[in-house]
Amino acid sequence: MASNKVILCGPCQEGKVNTKADIWCYNCNEGLCSTCSGQHKKFKGTRDHKTIDIKRYKPSIRAINTECDIHGQQLKLYCPSHLMPCCDECISINHSKCTGIKSLEGVVDNTKIEKSTKKIDMDINSTLQILNEIMSNKSGNIQRGEEQVDSIKETIGKYRKKINKHLDDLEKKLCQETDTILNQEKSKASDLKTEIDGKQKNLKKMQEHLHTVIPHTSKLQSFLGLHQIEQQVHQCQRYVEDLEDDERTKEFDIKMKQNDEIEKILSKLGSLESLGEVMVVKKNIDLNRETSVKRKAQVESREQSNINNMTMNIETKIEINIEKEISDMICLMDGRVIVVENGGKVNLFTSDGKLQKQLPGEACSVAQINQNTLAITYPSEAAIKIINMENETVTKVITLDKECWGLSFSNNSLAVGLSDDEIRIIDLEGNTLKSIQVESESLLNNLVYCNDRVIYSDYDGKAVYCVDESGKQIWRYTQDLSEPKGLCIDTYGNIIVVDYESNRIIVISKDGQDSKVLISEEDGLKCPKCICFKHNESSGFICDEDGTYLAKFNLASR
Repeated sequence: MASNKVILCGPCQEGKVNTKADIWCYNCNEGLCSTCSGQHKKFKGTRDHKTIDIKRYKPSIRAINTECDIHGQQLKLYCPSHLMPCCDECISINHSKCTGIKSLEGVVDNTKIEKSTKKIDMDINSTLQILNEIMSNKSGNIQRGEEQVDSIKETIGKYRKKINKHLDDLEKKLCQETDTILNQEKSKASDLKTEIDGKQKNLKKMQEHLHTVIPHTSKLQSFLGLHQIEQQVHQCQRYVEDLEDDERTKEFDIKMKQNDEIEKILSKLGSLESLGEVMVVKKNIDLNRETSVKRKAQVESREQSNINNMTMNIETKIEINIEKEISDMICLMDGRVIVVENGGKVNLFTSDGKLQKQLPGEACSVAQINQNTLAITYPSEAAIKIINMENETVTKVITLDKECWGLSFSNNSLAVGLSDDEIRIIDLEGNTLKSIQVESESLLNNLVYCNDRVIYSDYDGKAVYCVDESGKQIWRYTQDLSEPKGLCIDTYGNIIVVDYESNRIIVISKDGQDSKVLISEEDGLKCPKCICFKHNESSGFICDEDGTYLAKFNLASR
């Protein structure tokens, strides 16, 4: 036995008697002594219970409940549409429209437990290997991120050094030019001062001669002397008059005329909030997966669905009472629902219809990028805004050259419906990857981008189209459509379309060859506009034109 702890008989303990258990019943989840075990095997309700010798029982193994967690009844039936064991009440309440209901006992008998156990064990090992790869990748990713940040900081330092060196060179050049100009002006001024100094000395000599020599000479000598001095004085006077037009006598001020570009540069520097933008670029990692992590049954695998075997039922209707025209809706990965008002707010609801928050604006369509990030089109701004839903901040604005309408995200790219019948594939930086010219009589409000194809509805043209990324039309479906609007794709690639005018939900096969009406006005459907699946599930929601209700649906296949 895996434990030294003595396991007592459950029924005996109820009678206040401590008897050592000889077997363990997994169904009753208790030990039984040999006496109680004999009675246990006689009763019809317990004779088929799974028992094991107490020596082989491992107490660490958690008992598996064979009763319904919701209704407390024994699990007796199996729904192949939902791959789910059920009790009688489950079938009557949640699976009344499901077909092919089987006996759980029959399904269990036909199941090779050992083979299924081996397969699940392999899946667990494979999944553990994938998780180990992701762990290893993340560790390397962190180290690589640290190295990248160091490199970015070094680059920023280099930018600063280059800018500083250029400014230093400009400063040195201008200072040298300033010194040269000053020296030139000083030289001119010094030459003029030397010249004037000579004139001053001559004038003083003439004045001295006038006062000392002239009074002591004859009248003739005085006349001739005065005449000589007068001539020299006249020369000096003409010299002074000429100085008025001489550039050298003008006062000089040394000033700097600022380069007009400097103000522009300073203005740009003032508005420069960053030397660059540090961003996180996500890329897919290549995992060597030997198993699919998508949900599979251990007893039955779902293969390509024939749409003729598909059924849809409305499980419940939840009132949301937006009472404004709706243009788009999606289910988020966590189960919450986004409903977009046409040219209005973006509304976030819980899965049970409670309004959590609203984003203002004139939105049209929405797509989820990752857990917390949305992309939303704003036709009046010709822009797609990348928004963090949790803190309600715009992290990026992608400006386009046309009005933008429908939006879908796949393979790390966005497909957006534009004016002039163009569907453009862009990356998350806004770079155009593909431009697809399509045929449509109406605005490209509703489209789905998946597996390198774009599927869109043309409500005025009463058609649904499928095109590849080169713009080649793969198929065009018009049969039995009156006004197709919202659409989505199931796990098999079939297209689920809301036919607004006829109040129907229609499925179109993946190849565009066949269709089938899933539900109609007779099923309580009124004015449907948008539809979406829950993440990786066969259930989802339908929203009516005015946003008065969310209809929760289940899609099944016989």
